[in-house]
Amino acid sequence: MTVALVYVNTSDRAEALRIGRAMVEARLAAAANVIPGVSSIYRWQGEVHEAAEAMLVLKTAAEQTGRLVEAVKAMHGYDCPGILAVTADGGNPDYLAWVERETGGVP
Repeated sequence: MTVALVYVNTSDRAEALRIGRAMVEARLAAAANVIPGVSSIYRWQGEVHEAAEAMLVLKTAAEQTGRLVEAVKAMHGYDCPGILAVTADGGNPDYLAWVERETGGVP
């Protein structure tokens, strides 16, 4: 079983909650964590910017990652949302199996 953590920067807590809830309800993610108060520094269109954002962390079966990314992009307010998927090397086998079950995978 392979689980992915999908990190998404959002404009604020409300956007992160809205996207996270939608992904869990659609069974594209088993769980969502919202981390408000993230300070981001990034280069965009040739300039360095600094912004307050919220981070959304989604847990999903690795095979769902493509569908999850597309669904997040469709709901996100940014032109080019920062979405990164990282597969988990390990963890609690019971938790990994739960993520798989909740997102339609077969543990």
